[in-house]
This record gives sequence, C-alpha cells and structure tokens, in this order.
Amino acid sequence: MTEQAWPHGVGTGIGSMPGTDAAEAATIVFGELPEFPHLPELPDRGLGADLVGRTAGLLVDLAVEVVPSGYRVTARPGAHHRRAVDLLRWDVDAFSDAADRAGARPAVVKTQVAGPWSLSAGVELARGHRVLTDRGATRDFAESLLEGLSGHVAELTQRTGAGVVVQLDEPSLPTVLAGALPTPSGYGTVDAVPEPEARELLATVVAGVEKLTGNPVIVHCCASRPPVALLRAAGAGALAIDATLLDGAPGSLLDELGEAWDAGTELLLGLVPAEAPAVPPGLRDVAGPALRLVDRLGFNRSILAERAVPTPTCGLAGARGEWVRRALSLTRDLGKAFIEPPEGW
Repeated sequence: MTEQAWPHGVGTGIGSMPGTDAAEAATIVFGELPEFPHLPELPDRGLGADLVGRTAGLLVDLAVEVVPSGYRVTARPGAHHRRAVDLLRWDVDAFSDAADRAGARPAVVKTQVAGPWSLSAGVELARGHRVLTDRGATRDFAESLLEGLSGHVAELTQRTGAGVVVQLDEPSLPTVLAGALPTPSGYGTVDAVPEPEARELLATVVAGVEKLTGNPVIVHCCASRPPVALLRAAGAGALAIDATLLDGAPGSLLDELGEAWDAGTELLLGLVPAEAPAVPPGLRDVAGPALRLVDRLGFNRSILAERAVPTPTCGLAGARGEWVRRALSLTRDLGKAFIEPPEGW
C-alpha cells in the first residue's frame, strides 16, 4: 500500500520526547506539528514508558514483568505490566485533551510501537532466552500485538476523530539479522534470523496493521545501514530513516532507496538533530542531506514535495531546553520548504 495518508508539505516527529509531563509534551506536538502530530512517548518516566515496555502494555493475553536483565514473560499481569498500560492510557488522554485545547483537527495522527522483531528481541521467555529464539512464541507475540493495536487504533480514532498511521519501530532488526544479539550469559550471540523469515513475519504484521487502519504503515529504522529492500518487500508503505547518515552510504543502499522512491514508497527523512548542536542550524543546513540524497539518486528535487516527510533524526528524549520546540518547528518549516523551496536551493 503506497497511497499517501498525510498531507503534502508536513513534518512529523519520530516518537520520544523529554521529561515526564504527558500534557506538556502533547501540547508541544500540537503546537509545532498540527497537521501530522504523533502520540508522544516519554521514556524518562522509566519502566513501562520505554519502547519495549510501552508496546508490551498493548499485548493481549500476554504479560511481562521486570527482572534484573529486563522484561520477561510472566503468567499474569502484575504491577509492572499495569504500569505500562496506565502510562499509555494517560498519554492518550493527554493527547486528546491537547488536540481539543489547540482546536486541532488533523486528518491523521501517528502512533508508534515496537515492530515484531525488536519486541521479541527485547523480551525474555520465562527461562531467560529472548522470545525470538522460539519461533512459535515470536508469532504469538506478533498476533497479540496486532490484537492490542486494534483497540489502540480504535481509541485514537474515537478520541481524535482522525485517521491513524502506525509506525513500527525496528531499531534491533539489523542486529537480529546479523546474529549480533548477546545471549543471556553474555558469552555468545543469538543465531541470526534468516532474511526470508524476518521478512515474512514483518509482512504479516504490516498487512495486519494496514487492515486495521486503512493507511500505509511506516517502518522506522535509524541504523546507519537500514535493511531497505527487506522493509519494502515486507510491504512498508513508508520508511523512516536517519538521512544524516547517508552521505557515506554504499551504492547498494542508495540503489535500494532510489528503487523505493521510484516505486512510490514514502521516505520519512531524519534531518533535524535530535539534540541541540553547538551551532544552531538554519533551514538550509538541516535540508542539506535531503538535497544531496536527491541529487545523488538523480531525481528532480520536486520528489521531496511528493514523497518525503522531514523528521528529527531520531527521538527527542535526549533534547533539553528550548531545542524540543525548535527541532519540531524546523521540521515543520522543512515540510513547507519541500513544497515551496526558498530561493537558492
């Protein structure tokens, strides 16, 4: 599915925001990104608020607890699982209230969850091995995630009156494919997951999410060498990547990105620094990697208006002071500049 769900000329966030105040974070998002707002994540709140814990709180008929090594499957929901559920519920409340206060009526809103491979890499089975070492358990987690997303998407639609776009975050996928995840002992690594198997499970989840939302699914991977061809083959309608890492990218990766754009896949290009740089950047500075990418791929720069959405390079959890607002306002202004390039671009 490659139909565009969001307006042209907009920017959006990746997900995380600093601090612990959900109301403040949502207010900032609607103030700076009113046309394509994202449900903020606040990992500074601790367990249950990080990507894996937050996503685990959506699971149906599966629960996790916290052990010294991280999240582990448990027989029944306990305090840790309930905390994750409550935090997400409060976030949705704050998001809805902020939309009402801002008078915002966006066509779509975005929510982010861990993709199936990063989720199964980040949770342990009862005996201490990662979920992804058990293929049956991995499929169970994927199915449970889809069931939980059904209710989450329905609630966001009901509360905001907007369509919902889901972003699957797969930060661990390159490590899963490379067989570089450490075992519980720390002395070895988990066997690599073959690409066909990784693609098949991700495709199942992408197709299930598309069916829930009626919108393209974004898959986000901010690794320096994201598996673009695999993500496209899994049906991702849009790919979110850190474009500032592409200047030295090999030709094979650039070819995959060019093929994705040529086929109509949207690219969410991470361009605005996630933390304040020493020298405040201007609009031309942050646009540079996108312009160079287009030129290297041989496309007309108008493709940025047609098939690109600017974002920060990654989540903003580490941002401090006024940089959060500045980063998001730069992102919004970049979206507009993609439509109407300033003189000299």
